Amino acid sequence: MSASSPRVLVTCHANADFDSFAAMLAAHFLYPGSLLLFPGTQERGLQKVVASLDAKRYSLTETADIPWDEITHLVLVDTRQRERVRHVSALLDREGVSVEVWDHHPASSEDVPARTSHVETVGSVTALLVRELRQRGAVLEAADATLLGLGIYGDTGSFTYSSTTPLDFESSAWLLTQGMDVNAINEMAAHELTSLHVRALNSLLESARVYHINNEPVVIAEASMEHYLGDFAYLAHRLMEMEKFTVLFAVGRMEDRVQVVARSRSDAINVGRICAELGGGGHAYAASASIRNLTLNEVHDAIVRNLHMQAGPEKTASDYMSSPAVGIESDRSMREADTLMMHFGLKAVPVFRPGTRHCIGILDAQTASRATSHKLGERPVDDYMRRNIKTLAPDAPLRDISSIIVGGRQRLVPIVDKELVVGVVTRTDLINVMTSEPGQVLDYQENSSRERNVAKLLRDRLPARVRHLLELAGRLGQRLNMPVYVVGGFVRDLLLDRPNHDVDFVVEGEGVTFARALAAELGGRVREHRKFLTSMVIYHDEDGVEQRIDVATARLEYYESPAALPTVELSSIKMDLFRRDFTINALAIRLDCTPYGQLVDFFGGQRDIKEGVLRVLHTLSFVEDPTRSLRAVRFEQRYGFHIGPSAEKLIKNLLSLHMLDKLSGKRIFNEYAHICDEDDPAACFERLDGLGLLRALGPSLALTPSKRQILQQVRSMLNWYRLLYFDERVENWLIYFLALGHRLNYAEVSANFTALGLPEGRKQEILQQRESMRHVQPKLVRWQKAFEAGTGRISGLSLLLEKFSLEFLLYIMAGVEDSGLQKNLSRYITQWRREKPDIDGRDLRDMGIAPGPLFGRILRAVLAGKLDGETPDADSQRRLALDMARQEGVFPK
Repeated sequence: MSASSPRVLVTCHANADFDSFAAMLAAHFLYPGSLLLFPGTQERGLQKVVASLDAKRYSLTETADIPWDEITHLVLVDTRQRERVRHVSALLDREGVSVEVWDHHPASSEDVPARTSHVETVGSVTALLVRELRQRGAVLEAADATLLGLGIYGDTGSFTYSSTTPLDFESSAWLLTQGMDVNAINEMAAHELTSLHVRALNSLLESARVYHINNEPVVIAEASMEHYLGDFAYLAHRLMEMEKFTVLFAVGRMEDRVQVVARSRSDAINVGRICAELGGGGHAYAASASIRNLTLNEVHDAIVRNLHMQAGPEKTASDYMSSPAVGIESDRSMREADTLMMHFGLKAVPVFRPGTRHCIGILDAQTASRATSHKLGERPVDDYMRRNIKTLAPDAPLRDISSIIVGGRQRLVPIVDKELVVGVVTRTDLINVMTSEPGQVLDYQENSSRERNVAKLLRDRLPARVRHLLELAGRLGQRLNMPVYVVGGFVRDLLLDRPNHDVDFVVEGEGVTFARALAAELGGRVREHRKFLTSMVIYHDEDGVEQRIDVATARLEYYESPAALPTVELSSIKMDLFRRDFTINALAIRLDCTPYGQLVDFFGGQRDIKEGVLRVLHTLSFVEDPTRSLRAVRFEQRYGFHIGPSAEKLIKNLLSLHMLDKLSGKRIFNEYAHICDEDDPAACFERLDGLGLLRALGPSLALTPSKRQILQQVRSMLNWYRLLYFDERVENWLIYFLALGHRLNYAEVSANFTALGLPEGRKQEILQQRESMRHVQPKLVRWQKAFEAGTGRISGLSLLLEKFSLEFLLYIMAGVEDSGLQKNLSRYITQWRREKPDIDGRDLRDMGIAPGPLFGRILRAVLAGKLDGETPDADSQRRLALDMARQEGVFPK
């Protein structure tokens, strides 16, 4: 990198405001030559300001244009929370990148470690940076001073908020000396109220309710809007000024989210803390949150609960914990852990580093018991414990315990003092506290992780045919008194707004009875699978197309041995979802309820979809079904998610136990074929290779540079063929199998065929075609040279390629580097191979030629002549047929 290249990147939190943007500009003046990455805003006024600026002058840079590898210094302004700067997450932990923070928000457990921090309690963070500019003797242009002043005015409410400090006034006074234009600030910060804003403001006024917390009146006002409304924060500001409220929570439902804007003039109510509990941020006097997984009523209740929890002194973890804590060391066996928990009647224990009381994980009783039943009892606890757990100090408040146990679904919280576990607070302890102390309530995430109404998504994102089917299922469930759910991938893709109309129903009750009733309504029939408690409803839709719907009885599957097929027992919807592979697939929508369309999420699938992470539901998931490791990669690449660290470690453990060896070829092939049907199989194979899964299936399947290249070429070739919209279907698994066998010998390819569980009946046919392909490839090169010289005939190309299936033809074309040959191969695939003679056997009989081997030779010659332009029509083809017949001694009429 040259000396003049920028090394400093400046950014602020997502959904920026005037203060955070102005602070970015101030940091740019502190670091001349730095790049500014603006993460966007929902405030229309700020959008207009940013759009009016000369991006080049202020080095405002798009994400794609930033030289990420060259950045050595990252400046964060108006935040230090990791969750709020995800757009630069790649830099936060990179070695060699120093992080500098300018902030005025309180510290939190999610703060980014910084080499340099400038944090003070001040109304506007811009004021901190302006003080630094003043101390360095900076000289600003009037327009720049005005922009910085806009940040200070915006976050102090023009110096009316209680958070305003002397430094805010002092910094603004200095900006006046630099030419700051107060009138321009008023114009830029002005908000134009539309009729939608006025209606929303009226709704806030009419719904305002007052709660008295710490002797302070707290107002919660709500508005519901069909579409997204910009500048909602300004409405809260207007309401605060109009009614002179002390504390206000303005709550607005818009589209698929609930927006909360909070303002406080009282030291007794910390609105930043409450918004942080809702997943947002801010400081004691001004804060906000944007929530996608709660209803308006649930958000209201969550605010009230957290207000009450803020009122008065709280008990701490030391008041609730069980001490001393029973635990087990990580090098002990799963069998010993199972025995220990059975002896003490425990559902989980902390795991200690050998020879210490230092907690490094948690193991639950169910995992220990199941591992023992799978003959893994001698494996160390370290293999299957839950890692990356959260611990608390003895003085931690109840809300922190609740957040970990309920929000984080951690069965117990180790209480640690001086790095030693002094006690534990369990889920049972927490329940006992909540039932014995009416003033305390569980963290709001208990509700958010379980239910949410998605009726609007069902209406907006599904075609009428699917909507009517779901509504019909709901009515049948009510009539039969059976809870009915649509489950699995359908629900996942609905939340992701991806098309998926494959409906699967789960019924709490007799699934066959429901299936028969559904079939009767649809005029179809039922195919029953009583062993697995499933049925299939088969019917024809209004277009006469056959449709199939799976109906299952809510069931629990357990595995009698690793990698075995499941044994099925009756159970509830929760246990039915628990058997799923990943949390994002363990979702259901109840259809028979009122209101219709309740989303059921026991395991945090919504959160994992939002965070883009793949998690298994228990640590033995991959042991019980090793194909889930392949499926994990497929979903990861399809959705742009990432496999969670714990799941990735479990995959590595699976490989160390050689569990993939126990799978049948049919099950491997099923997953392999699904991978090949993804949008980017090459990326899937790359990830499988990185995890060691390809090598575990077959050593010679591991990727090489030449394989990587041909995989990408095959993907491009298949995309090209799809755009032709031909009826002839390509078996993707076959062409990708050829790519995975690139440059391998016959024995290695044969072994890969077996490793991937490919259809044995086609083995010899495919391998023989592959051998023929190897011999024909140099002939194709020679043909192309002859063609370019004017001596190569199209019929000659056809003769070389006629024995190959479409998959082989596409693979051959993908590997060709000569553009001329590739063009001719494409014409062969799309045109020449589809040509037919204009005459047939009936024409030959009419000409007096007797049926026999001559028929075939004539028709082949006629076709060759047509391809080469020598017999382009039926008349010329008949003349050629007559000539050939006479040459054979046949004298037709």
